[in-house]
Amino acid sequence: MKHYLNSAIVYTILGLTSGVFYREFTKFSGYSESTRLSLIHGHYISLGLFFFLFLLILEKQFAWSRFPKTKLIVLGYHLGLNISVLGFLIRGTSEVLGTNMTSALNASIAGISGIGHIILAVTLIMILFRVKKAI
Repeated sequence: MKHYLNSAIVYTILGLTSGVFYREFTKFSGYSESTRLSLIHGHYISLGLFFFLFLLILEKQFAWSRFPKTKLIVLGYHLGLNISVLGFLIRGTSEVLGTNMTSALNASIAGISGIGHIILAVTLIMILFRVKKAI
């Protein structure tokens, strides 16, 4: 259970830091349009902080992580979340800096976020089925 609380703490710090980075970086750059950087804060707070607090409560009530490979699935969830955020960070930074990208680079960045979201979806479903089994 400590792992879930520690994860929630880390994602809180990352979420708050990314919000400050988004605000200050766009202000410093004189950028006032919408950017993918704004998505990082919300992803880390909702899919990091709140999700791991939710897992902590479920673990306390149902001991769902006793099933085999649960740590591996949770690790995959961490990986998926951070790959998604990496895609947002690369895309958002290039938007603010006005970087011209080739179509291949543009597709690569979209692919990074897409892979992260797929990993998130698969691991989320696996976690929910484990919780269901524990209940």
